[in-house]
Parts: sequence; C-alpha cells; structure tokens
Amino acid sequence: MLELTADECRVLGVLIEKSTTTPDQYPLSLNAITNGANQKNNRDPVMSMTDDQAFEAVEGLRGKGLLVRMDQSGSRVSKFRHQATEVLHARTGELAILAELLMRGPQTLGELRGRASRMSPMDSLEVTKDLLRALMERPEPYVKLIPPSPGSRAERYLQLFCDSLHPVDHIGESHEPPHDSASSIATSSTAQTIATLQAKVEQLSGEVAELRIRLDRLTQSLGG
Repeated sequence: MLELTADECRVLGVLIEKSTTTPDQYPLSLNAITNGANQKNNRDPVMSMTDDQAFEAVEGLRGKGLLVRMDQSGSRVSKFRHQATEVLHARTGELAILAELLMRGPQTLGELRGRASRMSPMDSLEVTKDLLRALMERPEPYVKLIPPSPGSRAERYLQLFCDSLHPVDHIGESHEPPHDSASSIATSSTAQTIATLQAKVEQLSGEVAELRIRLDRLTQSLGG
C-alpha cells in the first residue's frame, strides 16, 4: 500500500486541485505549491508549511512516482505536476474525491459531493457514492468508511494513504439501561426519523455547496 507523509498528502492534494481549478497556472512552482498548501479556504487543518517542507514533500512524491519536475526552456524556475492519474489508476472524479480527503480530512457523502464538484462535476449523490465505492473496493483500498462524528448520524469517508493525517473521533458504545418494548419501538422510530432528516440535510448541504461554486464561477466570468 502506498504510504505518504502528512506534508506529501497536502502537496499531492494541492496539485490535483490546482490542475483542475486553475489549469492556466498549472504546473506549479515550489512557491505556488507552498501557497496552495497554506491557503485558508478548503483546508483542514490550516497549515504553515515552509518552502523547505514543501521541497521535501515534493522530493518524496517524486521518489514515489507521483510527481514529475518540469524544467521549461528560458525559465529558471522549476515546475511540478502530479502523476496520480497514472500511478493510482484513478478517474478524474476519483482524484477529486481523494484530493478533498487529503486536504480536508474525513467527510460525509454530501460534503464530498459538494466540495469535489468544483474539480469534477458530480450530478448526484449516487454518482459520488459510485466513485467512493470504486476507491474502497480496490485490492488495496484508497478510502474506507468510518463512523459518524459525535452528534451526527452521517457516516464519513477517510483516505488510507496516511493514518495520522487526520485523527478520527469515534462514537462510544451506549451503556443506557434497557427500555421496555413500547419505549424501544418509539425510540427506534424517532431514530429512523432523525436519520432520514440528517440524510436530507447532508444532501441539501451538498447541493448548496455546489450552487455556491457555480455562482462563484459565474461571478468570475462576468468580471465580478
């Protein structure tokens, strides 16, 4: 299984992201990689990566075949592009999901659809789920399903390239005393209703995030 350091994960995620969201500025220089790794939006946690750390991560990714250096004629600045498509044998949508997980940590299905759509359009939650299933059902999976965060019922997805990148919080087992059957039925019904509502909220959250992305693009195209 391919193993990456935390800095390598962030740099790889940035390269995948920028190759689709700002293709005119891609490949990236070392300075652009550092700035992308440290930007405050679409990152969790926000980092303060130095140029030396970025260079070390770049060299690490080069050694693993995930990145190549491009020396352009007439330029003294080297630029870099990822080779994740070839090395990981992943489609554009799968790479978009991996980039989000590398840069933001565990996320729900709705969150991934809304956020990864800025890199690769995902028309529905089912499309996103199919992409995740492809990432999980490989001989050596790239992603796995994990329990919901405390206070939520929505399961999340976690990348498997660096276990220590984003600590995962688990929900503990319940130690409540047993209820009578009528109470248990009522509790079960309430739980199902809450789960249904939370699933709907996740879907709507993803749709709202996608609409915001489209609005931003429209604003930029109009020169706003």
